Amino acid sequence: MIVPVKYEMDRLLILDQTLLPGEERYIEMRTKEDVWEAIKKLRVRGAPAIGVAAAYGLYIAVRDLKTDNFTDFATQFHSVKEYIATSRPTAVNLFWALERMERRLLAMEDGLCFAPSWNQELEHIKEELLKEAEAIRREDEESCLSMGRHGLSLLKRGMGILTHCNAGTLATAKYGTCLAPIYLGQEQGYGFKVFADETRPLLQGARLTAWELSKEGVDVTLICDNMAATVMKQGKIDAVVVGCDRMAANGDGANKIGTSGVAVLAKEFGIPFYMFVPTSTIDLDTPTGSQIQIEERPGEEICEMWYEKNMAPAGIKTYNPAFDVTDHKYITAVVTEKGIVYPPYGENLRKL
Repeated sequence: MIVPVKYEMDRLLILDQTLLPGEERYIEMRTKEDVWEAIKKLRVRGAPAIGVAAAYGLYIAVRDLKTDNFTDFATQFHSVKEYIATSRPTAVNLFWALERMERRLLAMEDGLCFAPSWNQELEHIKEELLKEAEAIRREDEESCLSMGRHGLSLLKRGMGILTHCNAGTLATAKYGTCLAPIYLGQEQGYGFKVFADETRPLLQGARLTAWELSKEGVDVTLICDNMAATVMKQGKIDAVVVGCDRMAANGDGANKIGTSGVAVLAKEFGIPFYMFVPTSTIDLDTPTGSQIQIEERPGEEICEMWYEKNMAPAGIKTYNPAFDVTDHKYITAVVTEKGIVYPPYGENLRKL
């Protein structure tokens, strides 16, 4: 199975998703700037994968750092952490992973002075930071597998399933979130028929979801975003599965732009709409979706990126939000690694 972020032989490697499906190329992250650019430019994307990349990236950025004492190291570590955090504003896993790494660092301060010298202490600290990054990756892999099992319990053999954007193995450490039950079902002969929205303007559905599912032998059909209503009306869709980049305390979920429209359509046609959300993506400090900061990206992605010539009038105004927020009333159930959550979300997410 594809691995989008891997650390091997002391190297952090990221599968450059901007080159897919035409080329599979891993690029090495050597500096904090490399990590920032990879996240910002969507070379690595998907909330869980961003968190994993950020954790490893933070370690890589301080691995060769030399200081005279713990305070100086912690100060420079914090500066690097804050810099990487500016790469993208919406995916909560980015901040969650960076904060977790810093908490691990600060928790080691009281246990210092066991080694004969500060340099040996420093090497121990760095080893522990690498272990924490590896734990974040391993836990995400286990989380995805668990979400896949819970999600599969909601689906039946032979179902037609619509998905939007990419919440597959490319967006996580492994397996994916909303695509995890598809992969498990494929292994068990469920015979799902998946319809993948192209997902304008960055085409993650076309370039990534369609690519990785077809690579694993899943029956997948690519459709344009504005065809979702038609395939629903034709009875081809039995369930919708999507990922989530940040979920507010009331169950409102931010996902790739276009998700909320799919949710409204699903409700109109009586189709269950399942949002797959790792608990690390649930932000209980954000009361509702209206408080989620939505990243706005350059207009060139709409009218220039995929065309030899500009497909819009020169100088035309553009509006390019990367995400939208699906109101909790449109979400049939939230699938997490700890179980399936049903409304009322404000109460049940907090219990979880």
